[in-house]
Amino acid sequence: MRNFTFIVIAGLLLSCNSQSENKNEKPVARVFNSYLYPSDLNVAVPAGVSSSDSARVVKDFIEKWVRNQLMLNKAEINLSDEEKDVRLQMESYRSSLLIYAYQQSYLRQKLDTVVTTKEIEEYYAQNKSNFILGESMFKGMFIKVPLTAPETWKVRQWYHSDDAENVKKLEGYCFSYAKVYDDFDERWVKLAEVLHMLPAGGGNFEAVLTSRKYLETRDNEYYYFVNAKEIAPESTVSPFELVKNDIQYIILNKRKIMLINELELNIYADAQNHDYFTIYK
Repeated sequence: MRNFTFIVIAGLLLSCNSQSENKNEKPVARVFNSYLYPSDLNVAVPAGVSSSDSARVVKDFIEKWVRNQLMLNKAEINLSDEEKDVRLQMESYRSSLLIYAYQQSYLRQKLDTVVTTKEIEEYYAQNKSNFILGESMFKGMFIKVPLTAPETWKVRQWYHSDDAENVKKLEGYCFSYAKVYDDFDERWVKLAEVLHMLPAGGGNFEAVLTSRKYLETRDNEYYYFVNAKEIAPESTVSPFELVKNDIQYIILNKRKIMLINELELNIYADAQNHDYFTIYK
């Protein structure tokens, strides 16, 4: 969208290039023999823009038009006739746009966008070496409780437990007293983000969490509790949940490439059968 906007603006700047003075309008700018008129500015201001914003947009447009015309003049003077002949580039660009538009239209009609979980799982199983983690990932729980909080021994008891009743009690306690209570039980996060929340200088917490599920430490103000339900170490195969959306995209992209290749082959074969082209030797 950003590139498209740039192309539109560039087109507007080039199109607003009257070579002779318009007697019916007073120009707002001139560069050599090119003039910019108030009527040319209508395309520069979107509908619904406030008067203050409109004035700024117009000012910017005029400034850009002047700069553009000056650059165009320099190009006309300094480029050779061969360099200024852009017809081939324009035709190539037009051809590319038309082909792309037709391919997208064809894909909208033919592409099967349904990717089943089974397809994603099969691709994952067959291509695990393509999904190696660049950093360790964490799934679990992080709790930060003030030293002054009451009955912190209960937190020690509850954060080890998977029992639904204990989990409920822990949540209630943390909502009342905890400074931080993050439950990453249902999603993967970077282990570095969890380690960053622990007090500095407390030891190799990553090694501790990798070797056992639970970690408890403290500083001058807080207790810290970590329950590492799962850790996916760096340089190992990524958990399926982390890459399933990427795999879905890969499968769809492969289908697109296959359809476009089939389209080109079919068009080529049909043209060959009807003698629509000749390759001379």
